[in-house]
Amino acid sequence: MNQAIEALIAKLHPLERKVLPYLDKLTTLHELVSASGLQEVEVMRALQWLQNKGIVLITQTIQEVVELDANGKLYAEKGLPEKQFLKSLESVSVPISIFDVQKNSCLDQNEITICIGLLRKRNAITLKKEGNEILVHATAEGQLLFKKQTKEEAFLHSLEFPRDMKELSPEEKIIFTELSQRKNIVKTNVIKLRTAHLTQLGLTLLTYDLNKEFVEQLTPEMLSNNSWKHNIFRHYDVSINVPHLSGGKRHIVNQAISYIKQIWLDMGFVEMTGQLLQTSYWDLDSLFVPQDHPARQMQDTFFIKDETGKGIALGKLPKDFAKIKEVHETGAKTGSTGWQTTWHEKESQKVLLRTHTTVLSALKLAELGEYPKTLHKKLPIKYFNVGKVFRNEAMDWKHLFEFHQVDGIVIDETANLKNLKAYLRQFFGKMGYTQIRMRPAYFPYTEPSLEVEAWHPIKNQWIELGGAGIFRSEVVVPLLGKDVPVLAWGLGLERIISEYYHITDIRDLYKNDMKQLQQMKIWMK
Repeated sequence: MNQAIEALIAKLHPLERKVLPYLDKLTTLHELVSASGLQEVEVMRALQWLQNKGIVLITQTIQEVVELDANGKLYAEKGLPEKQFLKSLESVSVPISIFDVQKNSCLDQNEITICIGLLRKRNAITLKKEGNEILVHATAEGQLLFKKQTKEEAFLHSLEFPRDMKELSPEEKIIFTELSQRKNIVKTNVIKLRTAHLTQLGLTLLTYDLNKEFVEQLTPEMLSNNSWKHNIFRHYDVSINVPHLSGGKRHIVNQAISYIKQIWLDMGFVEMTGQLLQTSYWDLDSLFVPQDHPARQMQDTFFIKDETGKGIALGKLPKDFAKIKEVHETGAKTGSTGWQTTWHEKESQKVLLRTHTTVLSALKLAELGEYPKTLHKKLPIKYFNVGKVFRNEAMDWKHLFEFHQVDGIVIDETANLKNLKAYLRQFFGKMGYTQIRMRPAYFPYTEPSLEVEAWHPIKNQWIELGGAGIFRSEVVVPLLGKDVPVLAWGLGLERIISEYYHITDIRDLYKNDMKQLQQMKIWMK
């Protein structure tokens, strides 16, 4: 025996040995499954291994096939509804009501109606009306039809495996057209058809004895009784292709979050945290958002239902909530006139999923404002947060209803807009952005305000990455206790990191695609 062939035979897996002899005449997957008695996954695995060894060549073609649908599988086993209909009349010598037929055959009303039409067309039944009942009786042709296999039933049985649409005879095509007009009996499907053909090496292997037995595993018993010396072990091919194994790693968004946090920590910021559920008081009112602002409406905000499920849950307000009320209504001692509208306590109590992480900035200012006498000794103070926020928005390539926001504040008596722009440029530079612009904008809680935009080369337009500004006195004074410049920003994380991953639709960041997650590069700047 040729030594190379002998070595190759010694490497064949038992599944390969079982499939290989059938490849001389059979080529399709379902033929090999039927002939070998193996499961489909076992045959496919054997073919792949054989192809890796150069013994077979697997080809793949797109094919339109005819196959059984849900009802078709049931009817192939129990018979078509018209057969079940006739069966209920088999032992009846006199006409019976349609109601009794339905009861005896367990067919639904839709199937009964179809059966009546089909069987009358074939002259298999007769109908007559007596009073309010319709009686049915099987004719001689109907009794004969019940005893023989119909062309339709033969066609269903031929679909045990999907069949190529092109291989149907003219008569079968007519039957298919008729059955396809009925509910869930047959259907067409486009599949990938895999066929395997022996290479010259494979044809050569078939001339050798493939039934030689090899031991697959060395056991402790063989070692103890030395029987391994008399056994022939299957060789293992260490050079064969093996599946690629991806190492474990954090989700791409979590990788970016860790990097972003480190940027702010390196710049001397302290992380602030907080709950996802907040009251409207902290999320909106404390930031001087008017109570009739569109952001409070259901189309923009996810409010939490109360225990009854009919209303909105209400939370507790701080004891000194009156200072926020006064700012909204009159401007208090901020030099502002406020919104000049009545402030409603109940509106402020409504519980919601936070619409921005800027709510944490408001909470932090209120916390620092509890010690106004020592505040000046701590300045300047810098805080940041990276957290989830929720907006009731329609999703598209640049909008999500659940996303992350990068927030930050700098409390500094000497801070100005130039400092704010410097912080933002420093951050976006570390995120890899070289082409950004900042333009004037409006937000209820900052003045002046600006929007940060980056140029999107694929979409060929400027994309908003977030907003920023200096908190208004109406925000700072009631929370902090004194009017100190507070630089603030809120940036959309998903939009920022999409450029690095070459993602043009931010929805792709969270799609359940393991292949994408495995192939996506590690976040590294």
